[in-house]
Formats: sequence, structure tokens, C-alpha cells
Amino acid sequence: MAEKDTKHCSFCDIEQSPSVPLIAGTDGYICEACVQLASQVVNSWGRKKALKEMQGPLAKPKELKEKLDQYVIGQDLAKEILSVAVYNHYKRLKFESGETGVGNIDQDVEIGKSNILLIGPSGTGKTLLASTLAKIVGVPFVVADATTLTQAGYVGDDVENILVRLLDMADGHVGKAEWGMVYIDEIDKIARSPEQAFGTRDVSGEGVQQALLRLVEGSQVKVSSKGRRKDNNSDQTMVDTRNILFIAGGAFPGLEKHVQKRLLPKDTAIGFHAAVSNPDHKPELEEMLNATEPDDLKRFGLIPEFIGRFPILAPLEPLDIDALIQVLTEPKNALVKQYQQLFAYEGVDLKLNHEALVAIAEKAIERNTGARGLRSIMEQILRKTMFELPSCEGVNECLVDEKIIKGEAEIELQATQADEQQAGQ
Repeated sequence: MAEKDTKHCSFCDIEQSPSVPLIAGTDGYICEACVQLASQVVNSWGRKKALKEMQGPLAKPKELKEKLDQYVIGQDLAKEILSVAVYNHYKRLKFESGETGVGNIDQDVEIGKSNILLIGPSGTGKTLLASTLAKIVGVPFVVADATTLTQAGYVGDDVENILVRLLDMADGHVGKAEWGMVYIDEIDKIARSPEQAFGTRDVSGEGVQQALLRLVEGSQVKVSSKGRRKDNNSDQTMVDTRNILFIAGGAFPGLEKHVQKRLLPKDTAIGFHAAVSNPDHKPELEEMLNATEPDDLKRFGLIPEFIGRFPILAPLEPLDIDALIQVLTEPKNALVKQYQQLFAYEGVDLKLNHEALVAIAEKAIERNTGARGLRSIMEQILRKTMFELPSCEGVNECLVDEKIIKGEAEIELQATQADEQQAGQ
């Protein structure tokens, strides 16, 4: 009786055995090891294809900063730090996907990921910087709010939900999502509270920091497909966060006090020979934020492990009157341009003189809301006019001056000279 023909893997030629089962095809066989290898190759192709679909070649740091200047006013230091960090991150990914470089490349050197921590007062452009960068680079981008996150097993959002949203932005394509950017806002709100009672679990503070560690550092994370459009029948998707760039931002109120204590230690000397301190000299907030070090963040309430995963600190300076006027008028989507467009729909030319812009900026500084408060001030000033304007006829011009901003006068709608002459006849 003739022996049965032994079967071999058509790829690696390994012989079938009880420990090495083979999957039969139409004209051949394949073993488990070759299936896994083929899966890795196909995933690598998907990543390369996702990167090629990015909007053209990656801009250089100077070009990135120039594009950021069109949307965000000031913050030159933060723009430089972000431009270099984003350029280096995506340049590394391009080389890993097979793109050749100009100089000699040592294949044995693995370049680590450098996440970014933005520190600055509210309304200085932290979220706008991150979202504009993602738009320029052309990768999936998601903004997460740290205040809604809780430790796993408690009521609230798990940190893995951030990846679910990133997958949604990438249309369910895991390869695209793994090249994306995540901005975690209000990161200062999850600082460890010094008033926390001993022995209680800080599930929305330190617990969230610990839960974010694995996500931020780079690891294989299981993401549930529940609530997301399914591209296959599996309930869970594995996402590699090693190449996802995480940017965290927060106002960190009171951080400057910790910096000041470190830079200007208290003089405890008493008596005639003690040094005379100058109480009038107080370092500005901008100086304090620029001098921030990881130890200051630790005193604020962030755990050392979390600080270590955000090695790049980018401070943002508070906006002064001149910067706020620039915010109102210069960017592509400047607030004054937006309201002028709204008035143009009614055929009216909205004009604000320089004194009016100064008065608006002064109001925003008084409210301590930064650029975010400018829209509410503009809305409050122009609301009554926008209510009456659609019902008025023959109006072509609307002038706003300093007295109107200060509430000393009301906005007057004007008609052009030609319309006035027709009305007189």
C-alpha cells in the first residue's frame, strides 16, 4: 500500500505535522507562521499607503511655522518648538515606511517619540495650534477633554475612548489612525489634589494620569468597536499607539508660584544684617512659564511617570493689547472679518476704527479670558444691530467707534450719499 504524499507549506516548505497544521488552498498550502508574517506585511503596506495619502510632502519646520502664523498670532517660541517636534516625528515615520534620506542612516538606531506639553493661560491658542498643525500635516486629529476621563471601571469616559474617536476620524482605517495626532485639553485638571483625603481613590485625577501612561507611551491597545461603524465582524481592534503623537495642554493656574519659589527662595534672615528684599519686583507670568521645569509640574500635582512621557515643554505667553488687536484683524479667519462677512450678506459695510479695537482688547484683558472672550464682546456690541439690520432698508454702512464699545453711544446705521439724495428727491 503506497504511503500518502506528505504536504508542505507552499511558502516556507515546512512539512505538515500534528504540531504544524496547514491551511489548504486551491493549489497549495500555508502554515500559521506564514499567515502571521503575511498579515504583518499587509499591515505595513496599509501604513505606507496611509502615509502617501497625506497632503503632499512634509513641510519643513520654517514652512510649518509660516503656515501657523496665518492662523495663530504671536507665540513664536511655542510655534518653533511644535514645528520642530512635529517635523521630527513625521520625518521618522516616513523613513520607517521606506523613504530614503539625504545622509547616512543607521538602521540599528530607533528614534523614540517625543510628546508635547503646552503650558499657558486660557485663550492663548493651545487648541488652535494643535488643530492647525494636524490640518497642515494632513493626519487624523481628535481633541479630548481630560475632565471627562475617569479611571477604568468608574462612571465616565475611559481613556481608550480617545482612540475610538481617532478611529472614527480615520474612517475606521487603523493604519491612518496610527499616524494621527491627539490633543488632550485641560490636562491640569487631572493633577493630584493636595487636599485629597488619605486612603481614598482619586479616580478623576491621579487615576486618569496612570490610565493615560500606557496609551501615551506607545503600546498595543484593544479598542472596542461598539458605537463605531464596523468594517469587519470582530468586536475589538488592536491599535498601536507608538506612532500617535500626543499633545497635552493646560492653563496650570498657580504653576508660576511653584516656579517662583524655586527661582527666588525665601530670605529667612532676620536682623540688621538681613538683605533687604524688593517687594515691588515681581517676575511676570511669561518669565515664570518660560522657566518651568518638570519638578515644578510635579509640585503642581502631576505624577513623575506622566511628566516623563511629555519631554517637550512649550510655554505660551499671555496675550497683550497689541496681540489681541492682531487676533481681531490679521488671521485668515479673524473675528472682525467674520462679522464683516455677516454684515456683507445684508449689503452693509461694517467698519471698526483702531480706537474701537483697542477698547475691545482692553475689555478682554479685564475679563481675563484671552482671545476666547473676544467673540462674546463682539456679539454683545453688535447683537442689537444684527437684530434690527435685516428689517432696515437703504443702509450701506455701519461704523463702530470707541464710545460705542464703552457704552457711551449707540451704533448708527448710515446710508450712502446717493441713497440720501434719492430719499430727498
